[in-house]
Amino acid sequence: MQLSFYTLDVFTEKRFSGNPLAVVLDADQLATEQMLAIARELNLSETVFVQKPANPAHTAKVRIFTPGAEIPFAGHPTAGAAVLLAELCAPDPSEDLDAIIALEENIGIVRVGVRLRRGQAAFAEFDAPKLPEQSGTLPPVESIAAAVGLLPREIGFANHRPTRFAAGNSFAFIPVASLEAMAKAEVNSQYWGAAMSGQGLTGAFLYTRETVHTTSSFHARMFAPDLGVPEDPATGSAAVTFAGVIQMFDDLPDGHHKRVIEQGFEMGRPSIISLTLEVEQGQLHNVRIGGNAVRVTEGRITI
Repeated sequence: MQLSFYTLDVFTEKRFSGNPLAVVLDADQLATEQMLAIARELNLSETVFVQKPANPAHTAKVRIFTPGAEIPFAGHPTAGAAVLLAELCAPDPSEDLDAIIALEENIGIVRVGVRLRRGQAAFAEFDAPKLPEQSGTLPPVESIAAAVGLLPREIGFANHRPTRFAAGNSFAFIPVASLEAMAKAEVNSQYWGAAMSGQGLTGAFLYTRETVHTTSSFHARMFAPDLGVPEDPATGSAAVTFAGVIQMFDDLPDGHHKRVIEQGFEMGRPSIISLTLEVEQGQLHNVRIGGNAVRVTEGRITI
C-alpha cells in the first residue's frame, strides 16, 4: 500500500521557517500503531492522518500524532491540514478562494476558515473547540526553574506567575523575566521528571513580554520532551490555552483583543501566531487563532 503525503510549514509565510507538519492522505486503512510508527519515522512535532469523515457534510476526519503519542487537538496541524485540503479541493488553483474546512478531530468538530490568494501564503484561522480552564497546580518555582535550566529569580514578571491551564491539552505556563533568560532556557533532564512528568501535561510553555519584533505581544518557547518533542517551533494549542493566562493576569476589558505570539526563534524556525480573545462580562467568551502556511514537499509512503 502506498499513501500520498505532503509537508507544510505552518505559522509562517516563508518555507523553511515556522513549524513543519506532515499530512498523510487516505489513511483510513491504517491502524493506530502504524500511524504512530509513521509519525516517528517522519519525526516532526506532529503528523496528521486524513480519513473519511463520519458525517459526509464535513471535509475530513483527522488524527494527530506526535512522535510519541496521539493527541486530541493541536493548532498547527489543524491550520496546516485545512490549508492543504482547501488547496487540493480548489476547482481552479490559479483563482482566489475563501473556504470553510470542517475537520472531525478527537476534541470535536473544528471549522477552519481558509483564505487562498494568488502570490500570497495561504492563511487559516479557527475558533478554539474548547475554552481554556485552570487545570491544577504546579510545583514550587524552584522546581520549575530547575526543570527549564533557569534561576528562580528569572521566573515571573509583573503579576504573572506559573500556572496550569487546559483546553484539550494541558500546559504549564511559565512567565520568564527577559529575552536573555529565554535564550538560556533548556530542558534539564535531571529535574524535568520531578517537576513536569506524570502530571498529564503536554509540555511547558515559556513566555515573556520582551519580544524580537515590535509587532509581537509575547515571545515564547515550548518544551514537550515527554511526547518526543524536545522543543516546538510553534504551538497553536498552547496559544489557545494561553488566552486563559492572559485573561487571568491582564484583566482584559470586554471586547476583542488581538495578541501576536512569536515562537521558534531560538530554533531558527521563526513563527508568528495570531491570537484573538473575545471577552464578555469579564469572562473569556471565545478564542481564535490564525496563521499562514506554505506547502514544501510531497511524496509517497510505502506501507
